[in-house]
Amino acid sequence: MTKTKPKVHLVLASGGARGVAHIGVIERLEEEGYEIVEIAGCSMGAVIGGLYAAGALNKYKEWLLKLQRADVFRLLDFTFAKHGFLKGEKVFSTITDFIGPQKIEDLNIPFRAVATNLTNGEEVVFKDGDLYHALRASISIPGIFTPVTSSTSSEVLVDGGVVNPLPLNQVSRSEQGIIVAVDINGKGQKPKIMVTDKEQEKDNSTWFNINWPFWKKDEQNKEPGFMDVLSTSYEHMQHQLISRDLKLYQPESLINIPRDTCGVFDFHKSKELIAVGRQAFDDQFSLKREF
Repeated sequence: MTKTKPKVHLVLASGGARGVAHIGVIERLEEEGYEIVEIAGCSMGAVIGGLYAAGALNKYKEWLLKLQRADVFRLLDFTFAKHGFLKGEKVFSTITDFIGPQKIEDLNIPFRAVATNLTNGEEVVFKDGDLYHALRASISIPGIFTPVTSSTSSEVLVDGGVVNPLPLNQVSRSEQGIIVAVDINGKGQKPKIMVTDKEQEKDNSTWFNINWPFWKKDEQNKEPGFMDVLSTSYEHMQHQLISRDLKLYQPESLINIPRDTCGVFDFHKSKELIAVGRQAFDDQFSLKREF
């Protein structure tokens, strides 16, 4: 007699374009016969989880796979606002096209997205209300995307990764279910699958290929640029927070994607990133208890 596989409570971490690897993990869970019954996500993990809960992930994947480097750059709506240099409206108008007007409480799967209250530093958890607003707040990387003002108060909201990049505390634990967490801020070397041609071999982990003096690493003097300092500092912070929380909230299965896999805005590498998620699942998925 075949045993019924446990249901999955899925936790998806923040980490920019590396979050595309979440798609590969979700695909492998489904192919193996697991049912995802709850999702908590932060930043890009919230985007992927929210789209899946809304039944729109496949359409989003098809769109991602068509992106070229130039397409990604065209989606970046630069602004001279004092709180960030990207408005994010172009990126999120695309996501709105996929999900339409949606309330979190009406989604097919219970879903929570995490943001940060910039005023008091507290975690803000979206478990109902407008899905678009929740995703936009959860992914508002400080200094990069302009913050979001709460629809119900004067709170200023930024990326949930500031306080809780892998929201393990936002899913339930049950005897008949398992918590599967996907950390995309782990240590380790870039997966070999990410190097597919000479152009990618020349890529480094900076966010854009722009020759502004302050922007990227000065290869001659080996000095980091503005974006190197900002992104690397943020990633180190998130890694420390996740390491702490993994000791408090131990999932039944942890899948790790190295933070050196790609740059935060390397969405033109989506095909490879999905393959990285699938491979990480095959290499790392295991259960700590029998069912």
